[in-house]
Amino acid sequence: MNKTVALWLAVGWAGYAVLPWYAIDDGFFGFAWFDGFPTNIDSAPAILQVMDHGRAWLLPIGLALVAPLAVLWRGGAKPWAATVLMTAGGLGLAYIVAQGFAIGLGGWEFGFIESAFGELGDRQFGMGYGALLVIGAFLFFLTQGLAKRGVINGDAFVVGSIGLVIALIAAFIVFPVASILISAFQDNDENFAPALFFIKLFSRDIWGTDCLTSTLTCGIAWNSLLMATLVGASTTVLGLAFALIATRTGFRAKKILRVLTVLPIVTPPFVIGLAVILLFGRAGSVNTFLEWAFAIEPTRWIYGLPGIWLAQMLAFTPIAFLVLIGVVEGISPSMEEAALTLRADNWRTFTTVSLPLMRPGLANAFLLGFIESLADFGNPLVLGGEFDVLSTSIFFAIVGAQVDQGRAAVLAFVLLAFTLSAFYAQRRWLGRKSYATITGKGDAGLHVRLPKRLTRTIYATALPWAALTAVIYCMIMFGGFVETWGFDHSFTLRHYTEAFSITTGLHGLVWSGAAWNSFWTTLEIAAISAPLTAGIGLLAAYILVRQRFVGKDAFEFGTMLSFAIPGTVIGIGYILAFNVPPIEITGTGIILVVCFVFRNMPVGVRAGIAAMSQIDKSLDEASLTLGATSFATLRKVVMPLLRPAIVAALVFGFVRAMTAISAVIFLVSANYDMATSYILGRVENADYGLAIAYSSVLILVMLAAIILIQGAVGTRRLSRRDTQQFGLEGGAA
Repeated sequence: MNKTVALWLAVGWAGYAVLPWYAIDDGFFGFAWFDGFPTNIDSAPAILQVMDHGRAWLLPIGLALVAPLAVLWRGGAKPWAATVLMTAGGLGLAYIVAQGFAIGLGGWEFGFIESAFGELGDRQFGMGYGALLVIGAFLFFLTQGLAKRGVINGDAFVVGSIGLVIALIAAFIVFPVASILISAFQDNDENFAPALFFIKLFSRDIWGTDCLTSTLTCGIAWNSLLMATLVGASTTVLGLAFALIATRTGFRAKKILRVLTVLPIVTPPFVIGLAVILLFGRAGSVNTFLEWAFAIEPTRWIYGLPGIWLAQMLAFTPIAFLVLIGVVEGISPSMEEAALTLRADNWRTFTTVSLPLMRPGLANAFLLGFIESLADFGNPLVLGGEFDVLSTSIFFAIVGAQVDQGRAAVLAFVLLAFTLSAFYAQRRWLGRKSYATITGKGDAGLHVRLPKRLTRTIYATALPWAALTAVIYCMIMFGGFVETWGFDHSFTLRHYTEAFSITTGLHGLVWSGAAWNSFWTTLEIAAISAPLTAGIGLLAAYILVRQRFVGKDAFEFGTMLSFAIPGTVIGIGYILAFNVPPIEITGTGIILVVCFVFRNMPVGVRAGIAAMSQIDKSLDEASLTLGATSFATLRKVVMPLLRPAIVAALVFGFVRAMTAISAVIFLVSANYDMATSYILGRVENADYGLAIAYSSVLILVMLAAIILIQGAVGTRRLSRRDTQQFGLEGGAA
């Protein structure tokens, strides 16, 4: 205990007395602050900000850092040591947060404080290195004190982990979402205006009901709800068809189906929409052929509801397939055989036994399709035409000719309400029934064959769709090697050389291609955020599966909150929350990393929970009994058994960081441009060839990264039998 307190006390004093307290202009990883350090006001530590620059409000922070010295001096084993640590940590954290919000770029942030204390005469910027270390020290003083009081059996590592995850969720999920909700009730001068909120909320362009004559006159809320419902239902049906083909039929090309499930996941979201335009647009291949062969005049039918629906179906069906294939495989054959024993035919067995047991998978697949459709930004932007939806309307409310932050917040409020309503409806539909079919007992039976009419139906549904997906990706690859898609199909490498050319200069190689800057930035951001995503997600999963504590349900809800919130809402929330002190990171690479980590963290949480639930707790207990700490047990016992979950979290975190657009479009800057933002700019300028060439390179890079991650993490080997089985399967494959 004393060693831990001494370590964090050293960290806290380093942050208060050595490192710059406020954020540095040249970025978190810049080192220009060494020039003039420590006397320069911009880079001075907190203790000099108090002594030399008159910022007396930072003095109580130093006083709070003095209190833990008593624990070291008088001994950490004393009963009052826990009280000292909890008091110093809790009050220190509360004071830093209070002064951070109370004093901003213009002095006092609240009029009643200025009325009470008068004008401040100074201001402060966002927190920097020093503040970050001091906050960490106070947080762990608090958790060390709680552990010393016997919380969670006095396990300091577990209590500290819970405190860390809660603090991160509060700062980077709850705070941005709260900023959206608060902004919706303010006018442009940030005055409280609830009447204005209701005027904007019930405006005709959001809730217009003239949908019977044309979808173009329907409100954008109804457009989004209709689109999300159609996409959720259709992707679930298609995903189920593919899952049944892969698990219940003798279809020989199952590996090709697996490949088709990976490709849309590693594809930038609006690229599929672009391919749909090149195939079905007015000058697309299909319309050109129909005009030549049958004199059918080309139209713009692809723009609007049909085009968005088609593109989102192509993009999100693989997600439904990945959810459903495990559910279909997990149905116990013995239950189906019991139905046959009771003289039910194959059709009745499927509809009364198999299909009801798939209910959780169907509900989750629909929910994912529904939320992904609501949050999708790229495809509606490319294919929307006059069919407006919430995600694009939020974007144009921020960057359009008439900037209306309040309207964007209201639209985000509606989008969030739809998403949470879908979560609630799913939970009510599933209820509290048990759908468990794997009990741990041996089950060597075979799944019942599908009814012939159902087999014919799923083949007729899924195989044409698979063929269309294959054609779409052939078009994507083809489009990068022609001069101008739809007009001049002569072979060229111009798009690739323009984007990724390399020349030589006086100092060696020069990355002269137009896309290199965004490519390296994207690769760097993805490489940094993926391990953090996996680490925080798996740590949260360990806490949820292995620990019991008050507020566990609320803790789990907080870890999943960012998944329930569409990316456009997260993007707006980050702009509102982190554009001003106390956390001022807009326009930096840090905000992109933070966004990706907490946007993608729920996948690591769910993967970790699923994998850890299969590991008997007796392994942990044996390690603890032999004297290992919780941290050593997690590192040496649990983590080696979580390799599948680690791979899933790393792959998803990396791929999503490379392909995300809905939140990123609000957060990129001139210095930190992402690949998806750059490609979207090319699409808006009708430079389709370069956009497709860039997307093809990203797809290949992500496939290579998936292979490298799998090779680096390795596979989980539980016994020699598993190793031999893996080898046989690999050889058979």
